[in-house]
Amino acid sequence: MRRIIYAVCIFFFALSSNAQEKEMSLSMREAIQFAIKNSYNNKVALNDIEAAKKRKWETTAIGFPQISGVINYQNNLKQQFPGVDFNGDGTVDFGAKHNVTGTVTLDQLLFDGSYLVGLQSARTYLKISEQAKEKTELATREAVINAYGNVLVAEERIEILKGNKKTVDRQLKGAVEGFKQGLTEEETVEQFKITQGNIISQQRNADRNREIAYQMLNLSLGNPINTKLKLTDSLDDLVVNNTDLNLLAQSFNLKNHIDFRIAENDREAKRLLMKLEKNKALPTVRAYVNYSRLANADSFNFFNSSQDWISTSVFGVGINIPIFSSLGRSAKTAQAKIALESADIRLAETKQKLNLQAEQAQSNYQLSIENYETAKKNLALATRIERKQKIKFDEGVTTSIDLLSARNQLYSQQNNYLQSILNIISNKAKLDNALNTPIK
Repeated sequence: MRRIIYAVCIFFFALSSNAQEKEMSLSMREAIQFAIKNSYNNKVALNDIEAAKKRKWETTAIGFPQISGVINYQNNLKQQFPGVDFNGDGTVDFGAKHNVTGTVTLDQLLFDGSYLVGLQSARTYLKISEQAKEKTELATREAVINAYGNVLVAEERIEILKGNKKTVDRQLKGAVEGFKQGLTEEETVEQFKITQGNIISQQRNADRNREIAYQMLNLSLGNPINTKLKLTDSLDDLVVNNTDLNLLAQSFNLKNHIDFRIAENDREAKRLLMKLEKNKALPTVRAYVNYSRLANADSFNFFNSSQDWISTSVFGVGINIPIFSSLGRSAKTAQAKIALESADIRLAETKQKLNLQAEQAQSNYQLSIENYETAKKNLALATRIERKQKIKFDEGVTTSIDLLSARNQLYSQQNNYLQSILNIISNKAKLDNALNTPIK
């Protein structure tokens, strides 16, 4: 029996391990859609919207009937009434020992200028939360695009370093053999060893960077950072998908931009705040209906059916009229007016900043495309130069210094090429946000 239980436990443990190690395959577009649903920031933004909806209802409910109930019980531990001494003891007994009062009140707001503004403010607050979520989604898209690109570049850098090391290992081996035979100088062997050591160090660093890149991508997706990922888009796919010259000529729609709409909504919130402070000078009108039952007894027998209860009911209307606040309301209204003026200034600034931001983003994107084309050509040239120098070195026509110089130039162009790809991806993502390009 123990063996069976042990086998079952091992089976389920194996299933659990396989489930945990299962890879998540994602294209760039799938990663963006996944992150919009599952990233930490987007989950918080959704919660903020739900909280805003509850707050809107909380404000709305103020204008609906409010019902409350109160029950009071009193036990007169010592009953005495100072006055005439009827019993010769200096006091006279007065009232019942126990009394209970139950009251139910229905209260209805009839007019309150602040309430009407509150309803408008609640709708504005909800809109602010919805716009914050939209902005969060755009930021999430940019973060995922950059993280996805960093992973692919990290993988490509590792492959390039493998190829570089393989070439150096082969030449170092040949140099060592040549040195043993007296055909190669010791300095040549040492130079190749230095190059080999540098590449090994770069490989270690590249491996660490790759691990961090995967963790950053998982973080932007909302995954545990050690989730296994398989990216289905290649680096070439990203270059093609992120090279769109039409974006350089695309016009900028200011009023559609999320930051402009947020600034407009902020101004509306400040306008409502000023209106609220003004409306606080208006009277508040409420109506109420009150129903009460009262019972008194010398002993606690209120649950007895023979106990007498006295019922009362009241209907009333109350008007609260603000008369003088020692200029407190005026000061608050003035503060709200200043806040509105500041919101107008920020809105004007936002217009200018967004226009400049769009122009800058288009310029940076164009530059990144041009730099990519230059880096690609330079890489091809550096590859040919290195190949020619290698042939010359093998033939004994040139020195190891010339070969290593050409090789270092190649390594530099490889890094420039990878960086130019990252710049295209990053600047395209920034341009999409600057132009408020919808998420697809």
